Amino acid sequence: MVDFPVVAAVSAAAVPEENGNMKKSEFIQQLDHPAIEGAITQAEALTSGEIRVVVTHHPADNPLVAAQAAFERLGMTKTKNRNAVLIFVAPASQTFAVIGDEAVHQKCGDDFWQQLATVMTEHFKQGAYTNGLRQGIELAGALLAEHFPREGTDGNELSNTVIEQ
Repeated sequence: MVDFPVVAAVSAAAVPEENGNMKKSEFIQQLDHPAIEGAITQAEALTSGEIRVVVTHHPADNPLVAAQAAFERLGMTKTKNRNAVLIFVAPASQTFAVIGDEAVHQKCGDDFWQQLATVMTEHFKQGAYTNGLRQGIELAGALLAEHFPREGTDGNELSNTVIEQ
């Protein structure tokens, strides 16, 4: 893998522990793409930052490595201010990762990533996958807006569409 300056955040359980293993197809069927994409649009309205969500249909033995590969493949290192965030979910392996480009990590540090993961994990354990993603997007958007406020000429550099692969 090409080494690039994206800093990994966290990986955590992505299914309700008390209810046994959530099947990948159930997770994917429960996702409300328009709600998730709307949350991205709303979060990005206040920032020059970019947020993307990828849901893989394949297990990710190391979700951080898989997220970094997706980040690179999607051109997320090429944003103007290097301030993109990727939420990568692998329901088949019950994991997720949240990573940000170099400028994001320089501004927020490790505590932010842990807070974001904790909030998402709480929702995921309850089977509230769309809400978990929306909360993660809202938190990421608030951080981006604080450190990378929207400028008059900012446009949407990356699609807000949820990617399933």
